[in-house]
Amino acid sequence: MSFLLAALKRDLLLVFRHRNDIINPLAFFLMVAVLFPLGVSPDPTFLSEVAPGVIWVAALLACLLSVDGIFRTDYEDGSLEQMLVSSESLLTLVLAKVLTHWLVSGFCLAIISPLVAMMFFLPEQGYFALIVSLLLGTPTLSLMGAIGAALTVALRKGGVLISLLVLPLYIPVLIFGAGTVQAGAMGLPIQGYLALLAAILVLSLMLAPFAISAALKISVRS
Repeated sequence: MSFLLAALKRDLLLVFRHRNDIINPLAFFLMVAVLFPLGVSPDPTFLSEVAPGVIWVAALLACLLSVDGIFRTDYEDGSLEQMLVSSESLLTLVLAKVLTHWLVSGFCLAIISPLVAMMFFLPEQGYFALIVSLLLGTPTLSLMGAIGAALTVALRKGGVLISLLVLPLYIPVLIFGAGTVQAGAMGLPIQGYLALLAAILVLSLMLAPFAISAALKISVRS
């Protein structure tokens, strides 16, 4: 546990030295909220109907925007290679990096999501469902995105390839996340949707770290 905390502290310190990694996903998320009504329709009724899907798609793309950088800096300065041959657990290092990515992307998006929901005229009763669904769904996005980032870390322009690799994996999270917000906004029970999002998160936590570790070994040694 102490090694995980030390690795998490190191990664957070590196992220705060490159603040663009924090600002870019949040700026993208807010830009969608501002530009979508201007490009489609400012009608409050229409916006409140499409809000669950649009907000979740914006959150998904914002997470995807930053996922390429999870291992990129460590690979370029040689740290990643040292991590692979060190005696410390690679799974712990992977978990620290994924947790760092979630804290600076998914967690921050969940915090500011009520502001975006207000701009889309989402009924107030849907705010709780929106925040909880993002808190449960975005860690899965980080875990699955890290698999694509690990597979393409040795490629110079792997951003597009990551999108092709992980977008199909994101679809269940998007469907259940948007469904949670839709049900919450209509005053319907959301426990079933949240249970499905939690189940996907648990399954991802059990499998994704092993897939990420294997992908890193293949990418760095090839």
